[in-house]
Amino acid sequence: MLVNQIAVFLENRKGRLLELTETLGKAEIDLVTLSIADTGEYGILRAVTRDNEHAARVLKEAGFTVQVNSLIGVEVADAAGGLAHMLKTLSGEGIDIEYLYSFAHTKQGTAIILFRVGEQEKALDVLKKSGVKILQEIV
Repeated sequence: MLVNQIAVFLENRKGRLLELTETLGKAEIDLVTLSIADTGEYGILRAVTRDNEHAARVLKEAGFTVQVNSLIGVEVADAAGGLAHMLKTLSGEGIDIEYLYSFAHTKQGTAIILFRVGEQEKALDVLKKSGVKILQEIV
């Protein structure tokens, strides 16, 4: 299953992240996980919320540039080599990761990894065949 996320382009200026989080807060939208990549003049915030469609709509109305796209979500062992095993499985089939991030999980012994690849269906098939647990939902 694919997990939707929002990607927001933020100008690299004081207070812009605060504006975004206050906008979401006023709309009662809860952030589940996020990542920010800085490119100098702007940043890209990638996030999963409890309601991505509503989050995208609210942020666009507030003047933010927003895209919604899909990620693969997996659960791996929270142990040395857990992530490497999953990456090796994909690499062996010529599938490259565009980006990934992880977040805390309440279930002990596992970690949640969210990532984007160009060939999502192929990646899902490869992961399922190798026994990697594909997430049905993350929130």
